[in-house]
Amino acid sequence: MVLPLLIGRPRSVAALEAAERDDGWVLVVAQTDAEIEEPGEAELHRTGTVVRATEVTRLPDGTARVVLEGVARASVKRFLQNAPHFLADVTIFGEDTEGAEFREPLVEALARQVTRMYEEYVRLNEQTPDDLLESLGHAGDRVRLAHLMAGHLLVPAAEKQKILEADSGRERFEALRDLLDRELEVLQIEEKIDRQMRFQLDGDRRKVYLQEQLRAIRKELGAEENEWDELEALASATALPEQARERVEREVRRLERLNPAAPEAAVIRTWIDWILALPWEGRSEDALDVAHASRVLDDAHHGLDEVKERILDHIAVLSLVGRMQGSILCLVGPPGVGKTSLGRSIARALGRDFVRVSLGGIRDEAEIRGHRRTYVGALPGRILQGMRRSGSRNPVFLLDEVDKLAGDFHGDPAAALLEVLDPEQNRTFTDHYLELDFDLSDVFFVATANTLAGIPGPLRDRMEIIRLPGYLDTEKREIARHFIWPRQRERHGLERSGVELTDAAIDRIIAAYTREAGVRELERQLSRVARKLARRRVDAPPVKVVEKAETSAPGSAKAPVGKPPAETVGPAELRTLLGPPPHEREERDGGAERVGIASGLAWTSAGGETMDVEVAIVPGKGRMQLTGTLGDVMKESAAAAVTYARSRARKLGLQTRFQEDVDIHIHIPEGATPKDGPSAGITIAAALVSALTGVSTRIDVAMTGEITLRGRVLAVGGIREKAVAALRSGMRCMVLPAGNEGELELLPEEVRERLRFVTVREMDEVLDTVLARDVPAMHTQPARKA
Repeated sequence: MVLPLLIGRPRSVAALEAAERDDGWVLVVAQTDAEIEEPGEAELHRTGTVVRATEVTRLPDGTARVVLEGVARASVKRFLQNAPHFLADVTIFGEDTEGAEFREPLVEALARQVTRMYEEYVRLNEQTPDDLLESLGHAGDRVRLAHLMAGHLLVPAAEKQKILEADSGRERFEALRDLLDRELEVLQIEEKIDRQMRFQLDGDRRKVYLQEQLRAIRKELGAEENEWDELEALASATALPEQARERVEREVRRLERLNPAAPEAAVIRTWIDWILALPWEGRSEDALDVAHASRVLDDAHHGLDEVKERILDHIAVLSLVGRMQGSILCLVGPPGVGKTSLGRSIARALGRDFVRVSLGGIRDEAEIRGHRRTYVGALPGRILQGMRRSGSRNPVFLLDEVDKLAGDFHGDPAAALLEVLDPEQNRTFTDHYLELDFDLSDVFFVATANTLAGIPGPLRDRMEIIRLPGYLDTEKREIARHFIWPRQRERHGLERSGVELTDAAIDRIIAAYTREAGVRELERQLSRVARKLARRRVDAPPVKVVEKAETSAPGSAKAPVGKPPAETVGPAELRTLLGPPPHEREERDGGAERVGIASGLAWTSAGGETMDVEVAIVPGKGRMQLTGTLGDVMKESAAAAVTYARSRARKLGLQTRFQEDVDIHIHIPEGATPKDGPSAGITIAAALVSALTGVSTRIDVAMTGEITLRGRVLAVGGIREKAVAALRSGMRCMVLPAGNEGELELLPEEVRERLRFVTVREMDEVLDTVLARDVPAMHTQPARKA
């Protein structure tokens, strides 16, 4: 045959060019798998065709359009090379066109039978050109006749390969006869179906052409079952509650009476598919081994001991009673502390399926409870979509970012979650799409949030709150050492090079390049370090270790050729790798510069933060100015602090009407960040007293607490996060209200050991601790130390 081909693979183009330079002969073989882009010797058939390139046209994109003329069959004895192109030692098969084999009556009969069958094949197959029949008459010999018919059959290449590999004319014609017999049967069935359908394509029958054709094909193949029988069998084999089974059977009967092309039929069929796909009865077996669960949590998360204990308590109860209704946890903490991964670890510890649904930004109630079937494109809500993905009725279901739900005129999705997260109601949860009760009582729900402020009160009341505080610097170092850096090193191809970060380098990254309660920014910075080191490895010249026999010591280890030497990165290299540190901690000075400045502690959604309050006293007429983007509550705290100072003026050594001759300016830096809350009250008061008396404050003391007009100190929230922030900022002492004293026992051991806690009830006690020296006539009762 003469066949045009487009050759684009570099190895094939190289083979063609080599043949043009030599004798012009090329062996063409087929791949065993056409999907392989770069086949090797094992992916090539050994029998192919020797061809001669009669015309070659080079294209601008490097490919070549070539016309090949088949000459003879050949078989590869062995491959000599595979680059830059394949080169093989081959055996060329001679074809005895006038041999005794082709004069045998049996071969002659086979040839005539195959020729008649091929003529019928050309007549029935519209894709085959009619002039092929004329070519058969000019074939000349039986060998050419067989190859001509095989080459123009529209069948898979593997079938043609069998004919090409046939050793004798008899085998070749028998293979052609079997192949044509099968293809003719298929073509005749298609013709019969077309003939039957030709009389039905009028009126409404045109709309159901494809359905009728499918039925006709099934009838020809002997398949008596129809679509409805299959649907009923599937419904019978699926474990369904009684109410769901009755509803499905009723909908199936209704579906049988509808025209398959009717829009309502598609709606009903989709609804039935959803019903049959939901896990109404299937459960996964729980792995109720507390020791195993503890190992899983420890392997995946460093620290978070209190959180792990709470989770293990739930698993222990589950192991005793078999099921735990009302297992709805809410993990609250700043970003990057591992809330989502904790949910995944709970599922792995219990041996349950895990489903995560992100609720951030959802503002349509139908996203939770589904749409009515009357709407176009209606679907169940995300709860049942997640249950279908899980495949079991007792998965661990993570509701991520539950504090970021929003509501508008479409409804309130937080209100829709009330039924989902209520143990007394979720056993009969009703989705608008299904309109059937679905039991969610076996689901272990875990919600995550950055702050409780965004969760409505009724929804918060249905969940057990577990707070995840920010990590200490030592915990971040261990997480980076054992979890983050090995993962980044593997992702960036550095695992074989043995690159290590020193503890000092990790501490430097934590202190100067990140400012967060979690480890998300830390992971980004370590990823940057890994990329820089990978770039350095690529740009460096290849290392080749050559060992000299005369200088090698006996028994000395041989360094592998081409392997780069191990490298240790210290803190001195971080500026080169990461640039200038964006969060360099300022050196704190005492003395006169601390007059009018006090260090407070604030809680944010990203964890605790230290916050300096500055007060300036200037000549004036008794005005007070507040700057720093302060909220109303913080402004009220500032007013209460000024009133306290005025009420204690005599004991502070001030004139009774001092405020009439001065202006007070209270400023909290980082003015672009809004600030609010009552916990800065004692900090503002301490800075104000320091400015009025000229007594500096201690540099290593941070404080938090609400102040009243009479100087009482009231309890505030976020003590754990604030204590971690104080330690992270280098403080040695933390002043907090006596009402928060009970929370000190819940602090991490490292915080309790490295930080001194002073609990106070009155503002006078705060001044005793914070001011660098005694103020005249101040309260002298010693403050309590926790």
